[in-house]
This record gives sequence, C-alpha cells and structure tokens, in this order.
Amino acid sequence: MDLALTIAKTGLDAHHRNLEIISNNLANSSTTAFKRNRGDFEDLPYQLIKPPGQPSNNDIENPTGLMIGTGVKMSSNTKIFTDGPPVITDRDKSVRIQGRGFLQVQMPNGNTTGYTRDGELQVNDQGQLTDHNGYIIQPPMTLPQGYTQLSIAQDGTVSATSPGSNLPTQIGQIQLADFMNTEGLQSVGQNLYLETQASGQPVVGNPAQNGLGIILQGQLEGSNVNVVEEMVNLIEAQRAFEVTSKAISAADNMLQYINQTT
Repeated sequence: MDLALTIAKTGLDAHHRNLEIISNNLANSSTTAFKRNRGDFEDLPYQLIKPPGQPSNNDIENPTGLMIGTGVKMSSNTKIFTDGPPVITDRDKSVRIQGRGFLQVQMPNGNTTGYTRDGELQVNDQGQLTDHNGYIIQPPMTLPQGYTQLSIAQDGTVSATSPGSNLPTQIGQIQLADFMNTEGLQSVGQNLYLETQASGQPVVGNPAQNGLGIILQGQLEGSNVNVVEEMVNLIEAQRAFEVTSKAISAADNMLQYINQTT
C-alpha cells in the first residue's frame, strides 16, 4: 500500500509540472514569436514480480507475467516551432521570418551568439540595428544618420535612403541561422535561444535560400499558442491532478482500515 502512495505522488509531481508548462504557454499567448511547449511523460521502471513466460503450475507458461509500475515522470517539454500568425505593424524596422530560421544577435558578453524569431528591430545610439533588448544584429548593419527610408527585402537585403538622395543604398543583408534540431535549443528568456550540443551547430545563410525562410517587412510573428487548445489542456491536467490526489486519499483510507483491524 505504501507503493500506491508513492506512485500517486509521482503522478502529482508530473501533473503539477504539466500545469506549470500550460500556465507558461497561456502567459505568453501575446509574446512576440513565442513557441509553445508540450510536456512529455514516461512511465518509471517496473517491479518485475513474475516475468512473462515463466512456468507456473504444471509447467504451464504464464502468458503475461506480473509487473507493477512505480509511477510516472515528465521526461521533457518540447518546443513546438510552428510559425505563429502574422501581426501587421506597418513599422519599417519590424520583420517577420516566414519559414525556418532565426535572427542572430551578439550577446552582452561579446563571445556568444543568441538566436531569436522576434523581429521587433531597434536602432542604438551608433545607428546599428539591434533586437528589442539592444543586442546587435549579426552581421552588424549601421543606418545612415537621418535616413529617410528603410527597405528590407525578402532576401534580407537592407537598403536605406540618405538625406538629400533619392536613391536607396544597400547597407547590409540580414542572415538567418538554422539548426538540425531546433527543439534542442536552450530557451533563456528575452525571446532568445542558445545553441546546445543537442541542437547542433548553426547553418547560416541568406533568406530564401537552402530551405531558409523569407523576411517580410512591416510584420511581426505572433505567439503560436492557441488559447482555446491550452484551456482544454489546462482542464485535462487539472482533472488528472485531482483524480491522482483521490488515489492518495483512497490508499490512505485503506491503510487506516488495515491498522484498525489488525
């Protein structure tokens, strides 16, 4: 009976983790380029009391055996990297990646590259394009002082018109990075990801080439969280938590009965 309590406790822990994941999804339903998470469960090792096929009475093999599970755990929470819906901003420094790829930014330590789908670009005091955190877009691009028009093409070409000129001048090209296993990227907050051994090394290229997505100016990528779907998941997780807690109550009542009758 003690095992029943232990098994139920693992269920409470796992379902509580799932509630945390769903809550984070709902909290970020309006976060630019947020990618929802999905909790993955796996059962814990089994107590092998009677192996399948072991002879029982009269040398007859037991077809199923007897194996008692020891519970459940959350093995991982997977990022779902489907494209979020377009959000029209009509802002010249807003870009949306349609398809695969990440913008590259230089992290504050100067030695690490961060990766983001958040295309809410800004300009720092040096005229360099940055993300909304102020981290410089890689490769760096500097806008001319007092530029009158900024154009970002689908292939990432960035052009600006200088004061007194009617012709735009190309100042650089946005490049995208892609990974063999995007789900292996490490989320660090601020809409940023870091490379890990599981993700593999980044493959950098120009937009619209080699399977990379295109750049769309004047738009942002919305969160790919479906609020209705997450609410259903929330109700299911809550019910699973409640039912598992009832299993603990049932096991406790049975233990009390055994103690009172022995």
